[in-house]
Amino acid sequence: MSDPFFHPVSGFDLPRFAGVPTFMRLPYVPADHPRFKDVQVGLIGVPWDSGTTNRPGPRHGPRQLRDASTMIRAQHAVSGMRPFETVNCADLGDVGPNPADIQDSMARITAFYAQVVAAGIRPLTAGGDHLTSLPVLRALAKDGPLGMIHFDSHTDLFHSYFGGTMYTHGTPFRRAVEEGLLDPKRVIQIGIRGTMYDTEDRDFAAANGIRIVTIEEFFERGITDVMQEARAIVGAAPTYVSYDIDFVDPTFAPGTGTPEVGGPNSYQALQVCRALTGLNIVGADLVEVSPPFDQSGTTAFLGVSIMFEMLCAMLSPVDG
Repeated sequence: MSDPFFHPVSGFDLPRFAGVPTFMRLPYVPADHPRFKDVQVGLIGVPWDSGTTNRPGPRHGPRQLRDASTMIRAQHAVSGMRPFETVNCADLGDVGPNPADIQDSMARITAFYAQVVAAGIRPLTAGGDHLTSLPVLRALAKDGPLGMIHFDSHTDLFHSYFGGTMYTHGTPFRRAVEEGLLDPKRVIQIGIRGTMYDTEDRDFAAANGIRIVTIEEFFERGITDVMQEARAIVGAAPTYVSYDIDFVDPTFAPGTGTPEVGGPNSYQALQVCRALTGLNIVGADLVEVSPPFDQSGTTAFLGVSIMFEMLCAMLSPVDG
């Protein structure tokens, strides 16, 4: 029997425009809550964008994503899954960053997630810029390197910015490989496109066995074929999913700091998530939603719809 405490508030009981917004109208269960030990999947906000090098704003993402998530209902329209009755899900709140100190913020994020992992809770994160993924991975990969399926228009594999700045939203996965948090041979990056500084990031990928699927290959082969390869690369071992909203074409998701034209539409953005079912997903994130660039909230609604898809994939039985 599912626990009613962890069920979201229904729009039939309280209008969606009323009440204090939490992710998907779930209960707010911080670490000192008596039911924290009963949570199985925790939705977490990381309102932090100090790794941004051009257009800041994703620090405001979790708040707008929570508001948009009041539109999410209890049942998946295609699979019929009712995730909130499958496991105990809750909004664990936000990590409190230090907006004046990148290193302190990353330490705070890792400490927050270490507590979540120690409690046996799988995290589903709303960022924040893409540097957010690095301190999260530091907590999740404590027992060994993870595989990763990464949806993005950028590789985020650069060595440094501005003559040696090592921690930006363009470097998290370079650091994650160097720190042994990711097994590069179990990493695939899908949707890569746009103009380039040079080939340094792609050279690093090729040298270390990271598979890059450009947007041209993605469209030529199709979602089913590409995602079959992604599944084969990560296999049955523990895997992280990182989803940058700029994977999606800015026609459908303009609210992001580094948009790149020529990407998937909003339906295709959901389809790739549905192909994740059956994988051993130990955590996932949706990053780079930047409300200042889309005050309509359309990008945020797509973002939380993607989060719901990833949640359902996380809860599907693991193949084999």
